[in-house]
Amino acid sequence: MTWILASRALILSCLESHLAQALPAIGAALLLTIPLARLAQRARPLRGLITIAASLLYAIPSLALFVILPIILATGIRSTLNVVVALALYALALLVPATVEALDAVDHRSLDAATAMGMGRLRRFTTVELPLAGPAIVAALRVATVSTISLTTVGAVLGVRSLGWLFTDGFERGIWPEIIAGVLLTALTALVVDLLIVAGGRLLMPWSRGGGARAGRAAA
Repeated sequence: MTWILASRALILSCLESHLAQALPAIGAALLLTIPLARLAQRARPLRGLITIAASLLYAIPSLALFVILPIILATGIRSTLNVVVALALYALALLVPATVEALDAVDHRSLDAATAMGMGRLRRFTTVELPLAGPAIVAALRVATVSTISLTTVGAVLGVRSLGWLFTDGFERGIWPEIIAGVLLTALTALVVDLLIVAGGRLLMPWSRGGGARAGRAAA
């Protein structure tokens, strides 16, 4: 406890760096997921390619990807950009297949009703399909978020500052309170961000609180 109180500035700095890497990666992955999932859904020949490629991304060892990306991006090994790109790719691996399934699960009767009302494809997608698939997409986003916040710590092995730096520094110096602080803060950060996503989902999609039947009535 003494070490934690004496190192508040260091802990806060690591937390800020951690969030500065994890949150942009999550946001970028979500923005890329929607068009990719839509493409996979509409272009059947590309469906298998997109979903399989996204899933295979998660099979790449994180440390290896962090080392390879500087060569591809022409950045330094300790650049935070490498970590953000790697984290976004891993988040895509989780989000794309789940989003494709969520869009496929939308009730076709709701889509037929929207078409009968004169809605074009774009309007139908943004006002009917996405809202109905929204709860499932949010569920996948929660999983991807927790995974991303956890994986962000791996960058510390390469010298990129994050909460993971508390692990490595504490281990090297034999300071157990530093290690414990890093572990607990990583878990707490994931929990807080997850709760914010849940709150945001309920705010943007109030119909999701009452379940699928209520969602269908709201869309109709």
